[in-house]
Amino acid sequence: MFSKQLDPEDFYYSPEGYIIFTEKYHLKRGYCCKNGCKHCPYGYNKKTGKFENDKK
Repeated sequence: MFSKQLDPEDFYYSPEGYIIFTEKYHLKRGYCCKNGCKHCPYGYNKKTGKFENDKK
């Protein structure tokens, strides 16, 4: 599923067992996937389809 190996600080598991990517992972990836990720450092708002802030 992933082309690169994940480091322990790149993600954690939700109580339901889903993988939640951290801000550090998103910054390493280098771009916003526009999926409305919980820890998106790019400020993307999935409801509006816009970037709310220009953090990175």
